[in-house]
Amino acid sequence: MVTLRNRYAVVRPVYSEDSFDDDHQRIHRDHKTILDHVKDYLTCDSKRAKNVVLSLLPIIGWARIYRFREWLLGDVVSGISTGLVAIMQGLAFSLLASLPPSYGLYTAFFPMLTYFFLGTSRHISVGSFPVLSLMVGAVVTRLVPEKGQPANITDFEGLTPEQQRVLVASSVTFLMGIFQLAMGVLQVGFIVVYLSDTLVSGFTTAAAIHILVSQLKFVLGLDVPGISGVLSIIYTLEEIFVQITSTNICDLVMSIVIMVVVFIVKEMNDRYKAKLPVPIPIEVIMTVIACGVSYGFNFEERFNVDIVGKMVQGYESPIPPSMEVFQESAVEAFPIAIVGFAVAFSVAKVYSIKHDYTIDGNQELIAFGVSNIFGASFRSFAASTALSRTAVQESSGGKTQVAGLISAMMAMIVTVGLGFLLEPLPRSVLGALVIVNLKGMLMQFREIPYLWRRDKLECVVWLGTCTSAILLGLDLGLAVGLGVELLTVVFRTQFPRCSVLANIPGTDLYRDRKDYVNIFEPRGIKIFRIPSPIFFANIEFFRDNLVAAVGFNPLRVLRKRNKALRKIKTMLQKNDHDITERGFRDVFCLTTDFNENTEKLDLPTDSSDLPFQINWNADLPDNISVPTVDLHSLILDFSAVSFLDISALKGLKAALKEFIRVGVDVYIVSCDAYILKKLHSCMFFDDEILTSMFFPTLHDVMLHVHEKHNTRGRVLTESRL
Repeated sequence: MVTLRNRYAVVRPVYSEDSFDDDHQRIHRDHKTILDHVKDYLTCDSKRAKNVVLSLLPIIGWARIYRFREWLLGDVVSGISTGLVAIMQGLAFSLLASLPPSYGLYTAFFPMLTYFFLGTSRHISVGSFPVLSLMVGAVVTRLVPEKGQPANITDFEGLTPEQQRVLVASSVTFLMGIFQLAMGVLQVGFIVVYLSDTLVSGFTTAAAIHILVSQLKFVLGLDVPGISGVLSIIYTLEEIFVQITSTNICDLVMSIVIMVVVFIVKEMNDRYKAKLPVPIPIEVIMTVIACGVSYGFNFEERFNVDIVGKMVQGYESPIPPSMEVFQESAVEAFPIAIVGFAVAFSVAKVYSIKHDYTIDGNQELIAFGVSNIFGASFRSFAASTALSRTAVQESSGGKTQVAGLISAMMAMIVTVGLGFLLEPLPRSVLGALVIVNLKGMLMQFREIPYLWRRDKLECVVWLGTCTSAILLGLDLGLAVGLGVELLTVVFRTQFPRCSVLANIPGTDLYRDRKDYVNIFEPRGIKIFRIPSPIFFANIEFFRDNLVAAVGFNPLRVLRKRNKALRKIKTMLQKNDHDITERGFRDVFCLTTDFNENTEKLDLPTDSSDLPFQINWNADLPDNISVPTVDLHSLILDFSAVSFLDISALKGLKAALKEFIRVGVDVYIVSCDAYILKKLHSCMFFDDEILTSMFFPTLHDVMLHVHEKHNTRGRVLTESRL
């Protein structure tokens, strides 16, 4: 089917950058100095003070437009539904942090209280997140192992092992909050852009495998000590297989039943979510049933089932963090802070786009920083968000963080008054709930074939991050994954796909000559395009590809010409009558050895003192070998060059001079105004490299070249420009 296309015709002069500036006056802009920016930052008026208050307390913005009649009922229903899920996840994820289950309820309560006032997202459910819980648990296990002596920390004196673990978890969370708050105050929320979706996917998949392995001991009812560090997953699996014959059948059967039922109901929730007013809280239902059955049949004594046990009633007094734990865990706390913010921000961004409101990355850092500091003071552990819990809050009708506040109140009710009902709950049930909620993260393995087909470098990032995080641990794995990702960026910019362009006949369009059948490449002209910034790491790659594209090395040609010119001048002095404009006599069979200075050979060829002009492309005697150059114009397309550094600028200048000195006209087109300004400021131009070499478009320079060399080609026919 042929579609009708509009046609356009433009009649204007052929412009170079110089002639364009002559015809069109630029606006002079005064750029602010650093002192001006400091003054603006320190200046305060009523409007700015109001904006600062609104940015630091986003609740003021959405509370003013809150629609009580339309939103309140949805927020209440959503808060109750989310609260039930948050309670179950808090209990389950506390096992990942190697803490008593009751402290998971603290994480579902305290961080939400401050995020309610400071957060910019209206939909995320703040609380425990399995990956963060596992990362905190690794620090807890390292400093307070289940078997053996704890670390030599003064603050541990007089504390039980359980209290030591709580102190470590809260201190790590406090330090994590300090990192997040500092990054928010310093306005570095952009740091999340360095964690690509591919890297986060590989990292969370590795975390899911760690979580799965860590919960096997609860599902199987085995006494496996917590292991952290490099290859910890291998050592944990070894311990499990050594004890596999001691599996508690009651725990295993109960876990399998719960995982199957929860999985089926969750699939039904996803399939019929449009028809269900709220998702079926199957985790809560199964937890209640498991509690009742465990209490009624006395699983703890009859089947030796490990249960939750004594729940902490009410809230304990706040505790200060341990400075010694800070020193021991600073390396782990920073990646925990980054991962927690990255996950929360990515989830918040999804729902902000869906519901058409904005979120502020820097304010989110401040909100989570304060929330984690506040929560850690009351013994909670690292808080972020979980996609499954947030999906429940949004899909069940939640419009604002009023739903989040109600879910926190649900956790408070259980902590204060109903916690004793959960004491007979088998820990294998919590382990089963953790495992069944890993489905989404484990299914990310399906991205591998897709990434391999679409972008192999992205696949390398995914596999490198996932593999390193599995084998080296989550903290080192994240660092390795980030390193691999940055290496791919370097690889893409250091080795870009350069191309030679040619004209689409009858148009002012230029495309890669390898991609089209009907394409026109004028003789004596090369259009070279580099689709990346030019900097110190790829300037040599740029020069090598340029030489390969034109088919000769200009520096080698220049040196050959200068050597031949010296020989000609020497023979001219000795045998003046034997040299003519047309050719050379056999007298040039002389085998004199010239010890030329390489620096002099790199200078422009000077034949001004000869009585004739040398045509270097003509047939020369056998004793003079000079490569021919059938190129008269080289055009560099800089439309995709976003910046040049000083090293690249020097290399580019040297490369251009090499071509100019062998008689090739060099032109640069579509150069960014910022780069052109930088070239002027860095003294790029001289007697050989002129501003007249720069043109605004490819077609402008092609018309200029054809006019200069009196050539006609299809590039001119049917072209009005």
